[in-house]
Amino acid sequence: MRDLNLLIRPRLLGFRNQLFLSGGRPGKKVFFMGGLGVVFCAFMFILCARVLIYFQSVDVIGDFLARYLLSMVLLTFFSLLVFSHIITALSNLYLAKDLELCHSTPVGIEALFLSRVFYTFVDGSWMLIIFGAPVFLAYGYVFSAGPMFYITLFHMNVAMAVIAAQIAVFVTMLLVHLFPAQRTRDIILLLSIFMVIALYLVFRFLRPERLVNPEAFFGVLEYVNALKGTDSPYLPTHWIAETLWGSLTGHRGTGLGRFFEILLTWSTAGALVVINVWVARGIYFKGFSKSQEAKKRLAGGKQLLDLFIRVVVRPFGGDLSAIIAKDIRAFFRDNAQWSQLLLLGALVIVYVYNFSVLPLDKSPMRLDFLQNTVAFLNMGLAAFVLTAVSARFVFTAVSAEGEAYWIVRTSPLKIKRYLWGKYFLFLFPMLILAEVLIIATNYFLDVTGFMMFLSSVTMFLMVMGIVALGMSFGAMYPNFKHENIAQVSTGFGGALYMIVTSLFIAVVIVLEAGPVYILFMSNAKGIPVDAYQWVFIIVSFFAALAINVFAVFKSMRMGERALEEHE
Repeated sequence: MRDLNLLIRPRLLGFRNQLFLSGGRPGKKVFFMGGLGVVFCAFMFILCARVLIYFQSVDVIGDFLARYLLSMVLLTFFSLLVFSHIITALSNLYLAKDLELCHSTPVGIEALFLSRVFYTFVDGSWMLIIFGAPVFLAYGYVFSAGPMFYITLFHMNVAMAVIAAQIAVFVTMLLVHLFPAQRTRDIILLLSIFMVIALYLVFRFLRPERLVNPEAFFGVLEYVNALKGTDSPYLPTHWIAETLWGSLTGHRGTGLGRFFEILLTWSTAGALVVINVWVARGIYFKGFSKSQEAKKRLAGGKQLLDLFIRVVVRPFGGDLSAIIAKDIRAFFRDNAQWSQLLLLGALVIVYVYNFSVLPLDKSPMRLDFLQNTVAFLNMGLAAFVLTAVSARFVFTAVSAEGEAYWIVRTSPLKIKRYLWGKYFLFLFPMLILAEVLIIATNYFLDVTGFMMFLSSVTMFLMVMGIVALGMSFGAMYPNFKHENIAQVSTGFGGALYMIVTSLFIAVVIVLEAGPVYILFMSNAKGIPVDAYQWVFIIVSFFAALAINVFAVFKSMRMGERALEEHE
């Protein structure tokens, strides 16, 4: 236990130093980040609470819908936790720079392994648990839960994260042990394929479109049974959902059922930790030794890559084209980078498919009004998806230089030109992705020509702002000493970027909501738009345009200034 404490202590001290100033006082960024986090969580809490209140207003099946939504949220969170921990486990267990030093110290393999498991647990869990808290707190507020619910919520979420982390660690150890040493990083490619398949299976397993189409069933009982059919008593999320629901509603008055499920959840978490320690004794150090060997470089596709690079760098000057060509080659040579394009493809397919199965014709609302309303809200949803993609690729663009950034800094290339060059490199792929998402979903929604034009133009402008904000925050919060580029976006800067960009998207959507409603109702009722309404429409659209322009140029200027002052 003493060895384990010594191995974990540096991470705890480092976190304390990042959180507080030398005088023991919290830094400004702690207050700023905390304030933005509170605003974001409050928004999520209000949104979830309104949904649950609406469910309660639905007779007969309202509680079943709320219970099904709880199971769906837990299953989604659990899946994301497993995926997140797999990525972090590979870095913490096998690729961290300080592992050689740690393995040379006189500590047991169990203590070293458990310390890395603890790092994996923290790195892969904290963000998802924090951002998921408003959803669960909304349940407690709507159902007027007592203190026992919040206690149960805390420790059961921790148990779920422990189970997900242990599953990920076991899978990672097994794959590293089986794969050839030269292809240790290629495991990411296989994991990405697994994630694509799992995302599709989880999505179809949940079948969320049935929530809005109860008429597809013969009766209420069949609808309720169908909602229950997506759950499995063998999943940890089922035990957690049953425990939380029992704490919310008090249906299990004796508490015996809840105690059994709590015991089952925590015993599973503890058993998985013990099993991983046993497995680590046999294969962990062998896997670490194999991961230290050099990997073979694959030369296939070199001519095609060279041709692609020549086409891409043609618009840039000679100095900047060298940087762009280097970034493209580094991206395609690293399997951990380009293999994530598979995830992106799966995301697009699932996202578009989701809109293709919406039973809008079953709604009591006017079909044209509902189609255009969903299309308008889809702009914000698609922008959030693009923000997540940008956080992984655009936000990390500056940090990707690594410790070689000093070469760029000491070169004749100006920081402004360097930053704008990277901006345009990522802008065009993001624009293509954005337009594919918005046009494909609008096609399935069968929206009007005006809504198709408005959403396409709005998405075009918002993507410019999203990419600029990602480049700016990546420049203001760079990490040139990262061990894994995927971890850069999980830090303070990445979370701040996600929150600020979400607020930027929300402001643009709100500014356009009023004009869109006026124009649609005018067309639907055949009433002409008066002069005051035209003034309001023009001012709102110009304000949205101004915010997009401001987001691009102001944020890029802030990023440029931050890099110039960076030492």
